[in-house]
Amino acid sequence: MYKLLSATPSPYARKVRIALAEKGVPFELVTENPWNAGAATPGYNPLGKLPVLILDDGGTVYESAHILEWLEAHHPSPALYPSDPMERLAARRLEVLCDGVCDAIVLWLMESLRQEAQRSQPWRARQASKIEGGLAEMARLVPANTEFSVGETFGLGDIAVGTMLGYLDGRYPVLDWRPLYPELSDRFDRLHQRASFRDTVPVPQIMEAGVV
Repeated sequence: MYKLLSATPSPYARKVRIALAEKGVPFELVTENPWNAGAATPGYNPLGKLPVLILDDGGTVYESAHILEWLEAHHPSPALYPSDPMERLAARRLEVLCDGVCDAIVLWLMESLRQEAQRSQPWRARQASKIEGGLAEMARLVPANTEFSVGETFGLGDIAVGTMLGYLDGRYPVLDWRPLYPELSDRFDRLHQRASFRDTVPVPQIMEAGVV
């Protein structure tokens, strides 16, 4: 059985957990904070980042987008990547965009952990512009009044959109995004009717080590 090294608040790990659940692939969830002393993550991923999929033979697959492609190749049913090349590119574009927004939220949060006198307001403003610009672009790219974000079936685009919005909800409270994008808010709520989303709602973790 696979093991998945995961942090409970991580939108990147959540993407993988949702994909595994949707494909019905059994796995053991191993939760840790890679920032804490003694974390196992660097032993499986030289970059020290989560998530990491540990295979039955001890091999590893890391970085969420790579893990999702690996799972699609080794567990192709049900497909989460569109078969149509243009739809596949559209789904990957949403994933890149949503990952970029999550990256900016992480950087904004890290800067917020500094002592107030050491915080760079221009740096935080730059991250905020990425977050808000990325959200606006996602609203433009995702068609209104459709059941799925790309094409006619649930897939990668929905996973990317749903996990990013969930991270935005929990980690970037300064932006009340729902009134600004009511269609995205409705889509987010519909996605959370799926068991794979309900069972992976982000949970905060305690960070023992200082990181900034």
